[in-house]
Amino acid sequence: MSTAYTTDSIKLLKGLEAVRKRPGMYIGDTDDLSGLHHMVFELVDNSIDEAQVGHADRVSVTIHSDNSVTVEDNGRGIPVGMHKEHKRETLEIILTDLHSGGKFDDNSYKVSGGLHGVGVSVVNALSKRLDVEVRREGKVWAQSYERGVPLAPIRPTGTSRKTGTRITFWPDPQIFSVNEFHFDSLSQRLRELSFLNPGVAISIHDERTDKKHDFAYEGGIRSFVELLNKTKQPIHDKVIYFQDVREGTGDPKRDAEKERVEVALQWNEGYTETIFTFTNTINNRDGGTHLEGFKTALTRALQRYAEQNALTKSLKETSLSGDDCREGLTAVVSVKVRDPKFSSQTKDKLVSSEVKTWVQQVVYEKLGSHLEENPRVARRIVDKIVESARAREAARKARELVRRKGALDSGSLPGKLADCQEKNPAFSELFIVEGDSAGGSAKQGRDRRSQAILPLRGKILNVEKARLDKILGFAEIRSLITVLGTGIGQDFDISKIRYHTVAIMTDADVDGAHIRTLLLTFFFRHMAQLIDRGFLYIAQPPLFKIVEGKKESYLKDEKEMSKFLLDRLGDDRSLSSEMSGARASGARLVGVLEKMEEYRGHVAKLSNRGVPESLVRALIDRGMLSKSDFTEKKRVEELERAVRAFGLERASVSADEEHSAWALEVTSLVNGVPRSARIDTDFVSAYEMRRIREIAKSIGPFLDGPYLVTKNGDSARHDSLPAVVDSIYESAKKGLTVSRYKGLGEMNPETLWATTMNPETRRLLKVTVEHAVEADQIFSILMGDAVEPRREFIETNALNVRNLDI
Repeated sequence: MSTAYTTDSIKLLKGLEAVRKRPGMYIGDTDDLSGLHHMVFELVDNSIDEAQVGHADRVSVTIHSDNSVTVEDNGRGIPVGMHKEHKRETLEIILTDLHSGGKFDDNSYKVSGGLHGVGVSVVNALSKRLDVEVRREGKVWAQSYERGVPLAPIRPTGTSRKTGTRITFWPDPQIFSVNEFHFDSLSQRLRELSFLNPGVAISIHDERTDKKHDFAYEGGIRSFVELLNKTKQPIHDKVIYFQDVREGTGDPKRDAEKERVEVALQWNEGYTETIFTFTNTINNRDGGTHLEGFKTALTRALQRYAEQNALTKSLKETSLSGDDCREGLTAVVSVKVRDPKFSSQTKDKLVSSEVKTWVQQVVYEKLGSHLEENPRVARRIVDKIVESARAREAARKARELVRRKGALDSGSLPGKLADCQEKNPAFSELFIVEGDSAGGSAKQGRDRRSQAILPLRGKILNVEKARLDKILGFAEIRSLITVLGTGIGQDFDISKIRYHTVAIMTDADVDGAHIRTLLLTFFFRHMAQLIDRGFLYIAQPPLFKIVEGKKESYLKDEKEMSKFLLDRLGDDRSLSSEMSGARASGARLVGVLEKMEEYRGHVAKLSNRGVPESLVRALIDRGMLSKSDFTEKKRVEELERAVRAFGLERASVSADEEHSAWALEVTSLVNGVPRSARIDTDFVSAYEMRRIREIAKSIGPFLDGPYLVTKNGDSARHDSLPAVVDSIYESAKKGLTVSRYKGLGEMNPETLWATTMNPETRRLLKVTVEHAVEADQIFSILMGDAVEPRREFIETNALNVRNLDI
C-alpha cells in the first residue's frame, strides 16, 4: 500500500529568520556559485524524491534571462489545505517554516536524496521573490512570496488534469554577491541525477543562450560509465555491473524502501582513473568511506586473481599497487542508505563507517566472481595493470634520475626563467609565455617584484597519449615542473607551489591555441589541484587595436568596441523616423541606439524560440503585454487573425485553463526548422517581454521606419532598425584603422604591461572545471587517439564558432 503524502505528513519546526542571518549554514558559500546553485539543487532534489517513491517521471529546470530559475515536476503537487495540527495553510507552512518538509516524516520519503531537512523554505527565505504553482486534485493553486513573506493568501487560478509543482525564484542580491547561474554546472548535476534515477526524464533550458539538454538514461549508472568512456577506447566491451540490496532497521515504516550498493566499472586504454561516488544521489566530490571500501576491495580482488593465475611473473622489481589497478579505470559507486553521515553540511564526503565495510565486502565478492566467470576479460584487465606496474617502476627510475641531476629540484631553476623577487607564493605570479620573442617583451614589461616569466620553446608533449616516464623525458615539461615546485605523480605536493597565480599567455593564432590546449591538458591530467585551488589562469589580451592618426588604443571585446564607437558620435549626427516624426541627436541618439541594440537582442532570442519579430510587434501595437490582456478570448482571436498574415506555419487559439485565460499557439520556421511557441500569460510575463515592453515605452516612436540618418546636412534613408544601427556604427569608424589583435610579439613591453599584465587593467580568465564529465570528454576527444569522436565534435560545433580569425 502506497504512503499518502498529505497535509498530515508535514511536521513543523520553526526558525526561518535564522536562515537569512546565517545562510552559509544551510546552502554553503553565498560569495561563489556553490550556494547559488545549491538553491536549484534543493528544489530539484525535492522533485527527485517524488520520483524515487514512484510519483513523478519528469523534472525540468529553466534558467530565465533575468537570472531567475524555474523548477517543475509532474509529481503529486505540494499539499494544499489547512493543516490539522497548526490550523494554517499547509503550503504556507512548507514555504515559511524551517524543517517542515515531508522528509521529516519517515513515512513519506525513505532514502531521501537531498536537503539538509530544510527544503523549499530555505530557498524561499533567500529569494528576493518566489512564485509557487501547484496542480493537485484537479485545481491549480498559486502564491507569491517576497524574502520569505507571503504577499497574499494562496489562491486558485484555474483547473488542470495534470499534477505537479512549479517554483520560480529570484535569488536575493542582499544575500548573494554572485547571482548568475552557470548552465554547465547545473547540467552536470542534472545529468548525474538522471543516471542515478533511471526512468526519470530531466531537462534543462537556458533562455539566455537557448542551450538545452535532455537527460533520460534507462541503463542507470551503467549508462553513466558508457558515456564517460564514449571518447576513450575500452579494453573490454561490456561495463561490469553489480549491486547488493539489503533490508534495514527492522522498523516496517523505514524499511519500505531498501538500502542498496551499486557499482559499474570499465577499464580503457588511457592512463587516468575516473571515479564518481554518490550517496542517496548526492555527488560526494571528496569520496569517503564508500570510495575507501571500493578501492581496497578492487585492489585485493585483482591482486588475488593475478596471483592465483600466475599473471605477475614478469614483475621482478615491483608488485601490483592500487594505483596500477585503477589506471584507465572508469567507475561509478552509488549507495542508498538511511541516515548517512557526512563530514560537512555540503555532503562532499561520506563518513559512515558501516558503509565502507558493506561496499568492501560487495565489491570483493562480486568483482572476484566476475573475473573468475569471464577469464578473457580478466586477462585483458590484468595485462593492463601489469603494464601499468612496469611503467610506474620506469617512471620512478626516471624521477630518481632527473632528481639526481637536479632537474626537478626547485633549488636549480632553469636559466630561461626570469624569477620575481617576492618569495611568498600568495603574492607571486608566473606567466608562461610562448617563445623567446614574447618572453623578451614580457620580461621587459613585467613588475619584477611579483611577476616571473617562463618562456616555453615550441609545443610541449601531448600528455593525453603518454605515461609519466615519457612525460618526464620532455625538457620543457621538466622545466615547468621545476619552476612550479610541486613535483609530479606520487611526489606531487600542492603546498610547495611557488606561485598562486599561474597564467598561460599565448598568441591568438593557431599555434598559440594549440600550445594553450597542450598546457591545459597537462594541468588537467597531472596537476588538477592547481585548477581546483583557483591558481590557473589564461591571460586575455585585448581583442581590437584601434589606430587614429598616431594614437593607438586597445579594446578588450565587442562590448568595449560598441561603447568606443558610440562615444565618437557628436551632435552633428541625428536620427529621425519618417513615420512618427521623432528625432534624436547627441546623448539622446546614443541612448536610442543602446536601447535599439538591446531590443534587437531580445527579439533575436524570441525568434530562435519560434516567435518572429512581427508577432512581437503585433503584441506591442495591440497593447497585449500583461497577463490580464489574455483573459478576453476576443482579443486573442483578433491577434490570431492579425498574425496569420505574417506567413506563420500555424496559429490557433486554445484555452489556458490553469490561468483562466486564453493562449495563442503558433508554429514558424527557424532556419528552415519548424518551432512551436505558446503566447500566453507566462510568455508576456517572461523577462524578454518585460524588457521589450519597457524599451517600447522609452523609444516607441523610433520602432517604426523608414528612417533618415543625417550628418552635416547629408541624409541617408534606411528601412529597418538593424540597417540604421549598422550604418551609424560604420560611419563612426571613419578615420580609424581597426584590426583584430593576434600576437603578443606585436606589442612592445609598455603596451603588453598596460593591456595584459598590469593587475589594475588586465583581464585574467580563471580556469575552472564546472562540468567534470564534459571536461574529461573534451580532452579525450581533442587530444586522444580516437578519430571519429573528434570528427563528430568538429562537425557539430563548427557552425557555433564566431569571429574565427586565426
